Amino acid sequence: MKTVVFLMALIFGTGFATAQKYAYIDSDYILDKVPEYHDAKEQLNKLADRWTKEIEERYEVLKTKKDNFAREEVLLPSEEKAKRLEEIQTLESDAMQMQRQRFGVGGDYFSKRQELIKPIQDKVYDAMQVVASRRNYIFVFDKANQSNLVYADSKSDISNEVLRELKIKD
Repeated sequence: MKTVVFLMALIFGTGFATAQKYAYIDSDYILDKVPEYHDAKEQLNKLADRWTKEIEERYEVLKTKKDNFAREEVLLPSEEKAKRLEEIQTLESDAMQMQRQRFGVGGDYFSKRQELIKPIQDKVYDAMQVVASRRNYIFVFDKANQSNLVYADSKSDISNEVLRELKIKD
């Protein structure tokens, strides 16, 4: 009796297990093949470089002011010291505010990235869903972006099918 139950469990268990289909994609590989992604990334990098330079310039001005103040501090009257310290604190506060505005959570960089990159990622996701649905996959993993996917047989990689769905040559 135990043998019959064991055999039934084995047969039905393996039947259900083989009915489930898994696949994976490499989103970095896919995005690397999408021309719009390169353009958007380049545009985003140019903005980030410009903003970084603006912030660095502010910090350079701040450093110069601090250095000058440190050299002249002993010679300055107390009113002038207070005035310069306030000016330095204002410059420092402005530089940090600009840094948060440009690169902080919800800042300009994040917003621009959402505007430029997210639509491309959404197209890739939609194409992946079409391929997964057509081939009846119940799970599709992404091996890019620090995933926990330790091993995957290359036969389960559907990245090129997603590229074909996007009408991009692989």
